Amino acid sequence: MKKIMLSSLFLLAIGFFAQAQNPSGIKVAGNCGMCKKHIEKAAKDAGATTANWDKVSKLLIVSFDPTKTTNEKIETSIAAAGYDTEHKQASEEAYKKLDECCQYDRKTKKH
Repeated sequence: MKKIMLSSLFLLAIGFFAQAQNPSGIKVAGNCGMCKKHIEKAAKDAGATTANWDKVSKLLIVSFDPTKTTNEKIETSIAAAGYDTEHKQASEEAYKKLDECCQYDRKTKKH
């Protein structure tokens, strides 16, 4: 009986960890290795446990505990660092603070 309870508890813990660390992908504009550092830091500052941005695909893969943060908070932090995401646009002021090599071509929003 004790083995069954321990096994059940172990499986429950594995299920919780898998759910809490569910990876998510976010499109983020950027150009270079310095962008990669800034984007990944902004994601981690917002609560991501892991963050890996690919400069070719422009895809940021993050893992996070959904009880501690959300995709929206992560995207807001990245936009505050000067990088446009698929759902958040960086302010002009934040964008202009980026180093010249990091100033990617911005898509203009249609009104």
